[in-house]
Amino acid sequence: MVNGVLFTGGWAKSGLYYETVKGIFKKVLAKNDAGDHFPLYAICLGFELLTMLISKNRNILEKFDATDQASTLQFVKDTDIEGTVFQRFTPDLRKKLSTDCLVMQNHHYGISPGRLLENSDLSSFFKVYVSTVQARSYPVTAFQWHPEKNAFEWGLSMIPHSDDAIQVTQHVANFFVSEARKSLNRPSARKVLDNLIYNYSPTYCGRAGKGYDEVYIFT
Repeated sequence: MVNGVLFTGGWAKSGLYYETVKGIFKKVLAKNDAGDHFPLYAICLGFELLTMLISKNRNILEKFDATDQASTLQFVKDTDIEGTVFQRFTPDLRKKLSTDCLVMQNHHYGISPGRLLENSDLSSFFKVYVSTVQARSYPVTAFQWHPEKNAFEWGLSMIPHSDDAIQVTQHVANFFVSEARKSLNRPSARKVLDNLIYNYSPTYCGRAGKGYDEVYIFT
């Protein structure tokens, strides 16, 4: 019933979660190979898991001190942004990304451009843009940073909330939705209504000061 998949941030890199992500990733590739445009977004932990899966190396990640930090994005020179998430950004906003701290970093692990490019499996699968990669032959985009936090989380003091920062969140979200609209899957309206997240009530947790302002708790 879905038209795309989002791998969220988090911490689990082993066990059932890892195996589930591995299985879903295989299905994403299979659906695209079969002719159905089926996008995948991977954020922070999702980015890390994809590098582990594609490289077939569960120890490929490097340690980074990037906890609770707003940062710029320094783009790789001479990269073609046509057909990527960054194509939606105005030239002025793309320039501001490299000069203003408009995105949020919150991770202990990642992979440097050098290590990624040295790995033949990763370099043949992904094009590198910054701490963002996009697959060469699939609608798969991965962000080491957190594009979602600017508009939706207030528990961490360093999350940027300026107008430009909110535009970053909106452009990233709109690109994913535009990719999902290309999916051939068309479930019935009744099935959609029965399965929307709006059938459940979120719990506000922002006062704890740890982000994740709204969560869904299933028992």
